[in-house]
Amino acid sequence: MALINWLEKKLTISHGDNPSLLSMEGLRGIAVFLVFWVHYSALVKPWVHDSVVPFSEFILEMGHLGVDLFFVLSGYLIYGSIITKSAFRTGAYVQRRIIRIYPTFLVVLAVYVLLSFLFPAESKFPDGFSAAIVYFLQNLALLPGLFDIDPIITVAWSLSYEVFYYLVIPCIIFALRLKSWKSDHRIILWAIVAAIGFIYFYLNGGPIRLMMFIAGILLFELFVNRQVSLEKWGTTFLAIALLIFGLRSVYTFSYPLSVLAVFILFLLLCLCAFNPKSKAYRWLTFKPLRWLGNMSYSYYLIHGLALKFLFLVFGKLAPDGFTSFGLYFWFWIPAFAATLVVSFFLFWIIELPLSLTRKPK
Repeated sequence: MALINWLEKKLTISHGDNPSLLSMEGLRGIAVFLVFWVHYSALVKPWVHDSVVPFSEFILEMGHLGVDLFFVLSGYLIYGSIITKSAFRTGAYVQRRIIRIYPTFLVVLAVYVLLSFLFPAESKFPDGFSAAIVYFLQNLALLPGLFDIDPIITVAWSLSYEVFYYLVIPCIIFALRLKSWKSDHRIILWAIVAAIGFIYFYLNGGPIRLMMFIAGILLFELFVNRQVSLEKWGTTFLAIALLIFGLRSVYTFSYPLSVLAVFILFLLLCLCAFNPKSKAYRWLTFKPLRWLGNMSYSYYLIHGLALKFLFLVFGKLAPDGFTSFGLYFWFWIPAFAATLVVSFFLFWIIELPLSLTRKPK
């Protein structure tokens, strides 16, 4: 009981009287759990019986939506923090974003760099000192993702999307003086931007997942400014979104149209999830799920490394040619537990004191 109370103290974040942010913690927990399944499914595959592979690939495809859900929530929070404030201090805004991203990222990056030297066969660094330095600086600047650069930390590609949004959205808000617009007019604007964006990416390709930030913007305008919410079907919206992407492992259909469907479904999901009267809100505010959501950034950055180490050990212990039908369905439990332990220590030692309790000057 003492341990549970201690964990609750460390993993609980105060949001005042804002109930929607409690379910947002749960949504983050769902998002990072989905990401876990991407890497678990990929790494366990060599030991999975052929009959299980189609199912594991279905789950892997579903898991990709975890990042998209993160983008929706970031779109909501960052846009809302700017559009509602009477004064915007650029220095403080930049400092908050740096404090939020870099302490945990730098620690994990340092671990990856160290391991690259210890295990050169696993290293992503190019040959040559100058090329290696440039590659390191590109990763330090969070360029992999939007740019065709292989990230040192596999999942860090998404941070380039986040940083791009952080930089662009205040410029748009102040260039167009959106604070002076009526909410209805802003909703029309962002709906038009979304339509144009999807048409462009459908015809030309590109980083279409940036559109999920616009879903977050529309979510803020609808839920906060227009008081729009839903009471039913939240869990169903999530299930349909997951099913659409899972089926991509079986059927070939348009990726942009799949993303458009998820754009709409995640917007509807959050409109329901943020409503305290909905069933989705009740299960999303389950404490352990919220705790996972609160340490989701640390988990997101380090869990892949923990899984990689676990499967390296497993590969040394497993007999040559070993495959199993049941392994996929039970080994995820100790694997997930291992990632939770490693992630919590990163959260407790680095993220909590340096990013969550530290305030910008």
